[in-house]
Order: sequence, then C-alpha cells, then structure tokens
Amino acid sequence: MPTKTDIVEAWNGPGRQDGTLTVVTEQDNALHHSDSKWAFEHWYFDARLDSGHTVVAFLQKRRPEEPPGSKPIVELLVYYPDGTRRQVTQHHPKSDFSASSERCDVRIGASHASSDYSGDLPVHHVYAAEEDLVFDLTFTNETPSWMPGGGQTDFNETDYFGWVVPGPRCAVTGTVTLDGETREVAGRGYHDHNWGVGNMPRIIDRWHWGRLYTDELSLLFATVKTQKRFDFHESRPLMLARGRDVVLSTGEVTLTEGPMLYSDVAHREYPQWIRLTVDGVVDLRLDVQQVIHAHDLLDDVPIARSRLIKPILNRIVGRPGYFRFDSTFELTVTLDGVTRTETGRTLHELVALH
Repeated sequence: MPTKTDIVEAWNGPGRQDGTLTVVTEQDNALHHSDSKWAFEHWYFDARLDSGHTVVAFLQKRRPEEPPGSKPIVELLVYYPDGTRRQVTQHHPKSDFSASSERCDVRIGASHASSDYSGDLPVHHVYAAEEDLVFDLTFTNETPSWMPGGGQTDFNETDYFGWVVPGPRCAVTGTVTLDGETREVAGRGYHDHNWGVGNMPRIIDRWHWGRLYTDELSLLFATVKTQKRFDFHESRPLMLARGRDVVLSTGEVTLTEGPMLYSDVAHREYPQWIRLTVDGVVDLRLDVQQVIHAHDLLDDVPIARSRLIKPILNRIVGRPGYFRFDSTFELTVTLDGVTRTETGRTLHELVALH
C-alpha cells in the first residue's frame, strides 16, 4: 500500500522550495512519451480578452479521468461578459493526433499549438477550431517560463504527475470567431502543460488551481491533495513574479478554506473563500463572487445519469465535481523589506474527484 513517504516532489531545495530556479527548455513543453496505457497529456491555453470574454482551449492526448485507450480531445470554452457559457468538446480519432518530443508542436485534427523559444522570452501560438468556434491566438510571454523544481511529482515507482508553465503571464493578440463573427482581440493569457502516468481518480482527491495579475505582480498556485491511501499528502506549488523576475518558487504554502456552500448544479460543496500564505512573504485571500461554471463530473458518464444508478455511484465514488470561480482577491506581499497590498479580480478552479 502506498504511503506518504513514497511521494517525491522534485524541488531544487532547500526544503520544499527552489533556491535556484529550473531553466525551462523547449523540450519541457514537448510530448512526454510513455508506453503506459495510463499515460495522459494536455496543453492548455486561456485568455481574458479586452472585450470581456474569456476563452479556453485544451488540446488533450488523453484526459486523465477517462479510461485507457480514450481518444484525443479538443475542448473549447467561451465565458461571455453576461455570465453565459459556451462549451464544445470533440473527441478525435487517434490518427488525428501528432506531437513532437523535442518542442511544443502538437496537432489534433484542425487544431494545433506551438512555441518559439528563439527570442528573449517565449512566444506561443494556438489555433483551435471546433464547430463554429475558432481561436487563432498568439501568447507573448511577459515573464519567464516556470516549473516547480523538476516539474514532476512521483507518487510511487510507476505513477507521476508533471506540470510546466511555459506562459505564466502573456500578452495575447489574434482573432476569435464567436457567434458567426470574427473579431480582432487583445488581452492577457496563460499557457501550461500537464503530463503523467496513473489512474489519477485513484490517486488524487482534489485540487485548487489559479493565478492572478496586478500591474507588477504575477502569482500562480496549485494545491493538490491525494487520497487516504497516499496519506492525504498535499503538494502546494506557488510562483510569484515581480515584473520579469520570478522572486519566489515554493511548496511551503498553507491553505485555509472558508465556510462551505452547496451547489445544486455540481451536487457538492465549495468554499466561500480560500486563503494561501507563505510565512513572511505572501498572504492571499480569494473571495468567491460568482460560480461561473459548476459541473457534476458523473454527468459525463451516460449510465450515471440514471436516477437509479447515480445514488449507487455516489456511494461508491463520491460526488466528483468541477467549479470555476470569479473571485475578488486581496494579496499582501513582502519583498526586500517592503510590504504592499494589491486588490483585484480573477478566475480560479476547484476539481474534486471524490
């Protein structure tokens, strides 16, 4: 039986932090090939546009929550300024997928993504098209690429999860086609890449993930909690950048959740606020103003929609759910002996697999 001591987080040290940052290369954002049937991988892009829309594009070799042998997926989301949402998820034949193991160059059907590391900071491009939605966007880094330590958490000898953020903070330009209209857009965006091997719903219990930007500061976080069989181990990577400099890369983070509210859509609870602290450096509180996306993950399984079957599955696997929140934030940061507090608004998510 796996235990907490089997889990290895690849921080550079000392402790669960990076005294020296890993230099992210083109290959880190490339395909991480594995012969395991449990291998999964995806490339993620999102942008908050000046028009008030938020667009999201996923190019996925295999979703970690889907069975082995599942087909590649292109998933597109649009969050409209009025609070409505459009989502298109399309499986493709495996023959539609190709990716380089040397650099980011991935294709699924008509959609493709690439990265260019030839300049001072990387530039990423995604073209994602399904049904009548088309995103043709360029993400130009405003901060260096980042990953926590070596980028990979090992749960045991065979199972692992990797995370690299090639575009922590990007200026976004290009076009989007929505509702039959193609428009020039600009905004700010984010690009990351995950890979791994393992039956993740049997390993991970839940995670919070998000980031925020002010004029000068950029902050990313992820808090990943494993299941009881892994002793509820929690990985909590956090990055803080000031301008073009990453000034903090650490896993020594404390997470606190506020009182819980029940969602009639996701059929489970979520916290009204979360707080993340790094002693003497960071104090961040996110207060949920609106749940812009709530989803009962069992609804993705056709048989689970049955009124007779679903209660049985709830007893066996719990109530897996997804939330994307629109929250206000208050961020207090102490750097070089100077403390400053910033406020604003951002999106973040909670995924609970049980």
